[in-house]
Amino acid sequence: MSSSETTPVQQSAPPAPQSSAPPAPSESKQPPVKEIPPFEKSIADKIESQFGSKVKIDFVKPLRIRIKTSKEDVLQVAKFVRDEMHYDHAESVTGVDFPTEKEIEVVYHLGSYTDPQLANQVLALATRAPREENPNPGFDSTRLPSLRDIFYSVEFHERECFEMLGVYFDGHPDNRRLLLPEDWADLPPLRKDFRNKGR
Repeated sequence: MSSSETTPVQQSAPPAPQSSAPPAPSESKQPPVKEIPPFEKSIADKIESQFGSKVKIDFVKPLRIRIKTSKEDVLQVAKFVRDEMHYDHAESVTGVDFPTEKEIEVVYHLGSYTDPQLANQVLALATRAPREENPNPGFDSTRLPSLRDIFYSVEFHERECFEMLGVYFDGHPDNRRLLLPEDWADLPPLRKDFRNKGR
């Protein structure tokens, strides 16, 4: 090869232009739809079939069902779930204060000792009472019917709701205080507008 001959220089291809468009979004994975457990659904369906619009099914989960009803219908619903659905006792009773909605909710957590299929099931039966802003010293302005004659085990639980939230249970055989002193004259201590003095 003579000195006048040169080796051709191979030029690399120009870089591909960068796209300014955002990358195509990948398909987002939807969370799997949880199936409603059939046994619990069958219980909820029976209650709803019996009472229609008088009850609202809040949720149906494995081992847990929650229903709501009015204070006018709670006795009828409670008798049905005891006699026909075999929930034979209340495991606990809780209350929640909803001051902005001017209501107090009481929830009965029902279970069964007699039906093996219900051994681990809990049926939450909720009802609400109008919330009086200034209950009198007897705390008898906010009223619900007592379930004491349907579920004997609510006796002390309802007494606790009576003094802690100011819910008077009509038909309860012993609406006395359970934990607070007899001369308690302040607001019920689990109402959200209760304030400890000096704080």
